[in-house]
Amino acid sequence: MFSLLTAAIAPAMALLCFFYLKNEYGSQTLGFVVRTFLIGALLMFPVMVLQHAFLAEGFFANPLLKAFILYGFFEEFFKWFMLYFFAYKHVEFNRRYDGIIFGVSLSLGFASMENGLYLIANGVETAIGRALLPVSSHAIYGVIMGYYLGRAKMEEKHRKKWLFLSLFLPVLLHSLYDAILLLWSKHFLFVMVPFMLVLWWVAIQKVKLANQLDR
Repeated sequence: MFSLLTAAIAPAMALLCFFYLKNEYGSQTLGFVVRTFLIGALLMFPVMVLQHAFLAEGFFANPLLKAFILYGFFEEFFKWFMLYFFAYKHVEFNRRYDGIIFGVSLSLGFASMENGLYLIANGVETAIGRALLPVSSHAIYGVIMGYYLGRAKMEEKHRKKWLFLSLFLPVLLHSLYDAILLLWSKHFLFVMVPFMLVLWWVAIQKVKLANQLDR
């Protein structure tokens, strides 16, 4: 059980530390990062129940509908909703990079709980593949969501545009990720590897840009 718990949480902790150390944060902010991580972990359960209910009733059986609505939209919308009301409105959210670290934290909390349940069902031997693809992709969606929420928080002139992008782009990217898995199930790595490389490049650019704008 300990090895399974470690395998489920370790990738998220490594990614969270990577993004956390990209900026200087005090212990007060660390406490809020932990809270957003726990919020993300708890959020996974109602989202999972909702997805299961729709599948049980025969909705979104089409692979594209499943990818874009059931997975991409549902998961990213609820993460965005919680991030908006529990972090964006918080007084500690006063830099663009705050959006990134809180977005990554919440997304990785969600991914850790999802990962843990998956490993329980399919075995700890699947941990490496989960770390490289689903967990890291959730971190990237969190970076992009948080980056645009950070800009919305700090740049009132274009706030509506940044808020729209903070939801639209993570939904789109998450949906494309699941569409690749569902439509190219046998040879998905030929499409997924370049897709993930592009996502990581975009995420690193957002991290650099947020730090530059904050300075």
